[in-house]
Amino acid sequence: MPDPSPFAVPTRFDGASDRVAVVIPGVGYSPARPLLHFARSVLLQHGWTVQELWWQIPDGFSQFTVDDRISWVGRQVTEAIDAEAGACRLLVGKSLGSLACDIAADRDIPAAWLTPILTNGHVAAALQRATESTLLVGGSADKLWDSRIAASLPHDVLEVPSADHGLELADDAAGSVGVLREVISRLDSFIGSLSR
Repeated sequence: MPDPSPFAVPTRFDGASDRVAVVIPGVGYSPARPLLHFARSVLLQHGWTVQELWWQIPDGFSQFTVDDRISWVGRQVTEAIDAEAGACRLLVGKSLGSLACDIAADRDIPAAWLTPILTNGHVAAALQRATESTLLVGGSADKLWDSRIAASLPHDVLEVPSADHGLELADDAAGSVGVLREVISRLDSFIGSLSR
């Protein structure tokens, strides 16, 4: 269970190697939710050790400035990466977690960003300068996704038609399961490419 404190609590799943992937949640999208749960499963199948961050959003977070949110996420993610003493070689983040795009860019860490907040200038600029392998996954019906920005970036992009910020299709449960399958398949290929 997540700690009630406003700071990240790591949960570790050991794979067969010293390659560590840090999984970063969204505001209300914990590592137990489908996209991140299956991302962990794929990582373990590829022999990665997985560190999941579980965080409790601080009281008053909705009143935080954008810079305060970036700083808060940055502290949590930096602490998790530093705890791995150089073994962190991949970030997998959802939504709010994408505010750590600059950390991936600055530290040359490959990343998979599920529904990154492309409407945020900080995120878009960090993705523009990221040189390591990067996967971006978003839905065309997500107000925080920008198709034009995604297409302009030098990264692997999967845009799901009509998918919302949860990468689900409105009023289409079976279709949403199909989207989950497509996203996890793409993530599997991306993670596999990092092992080569």
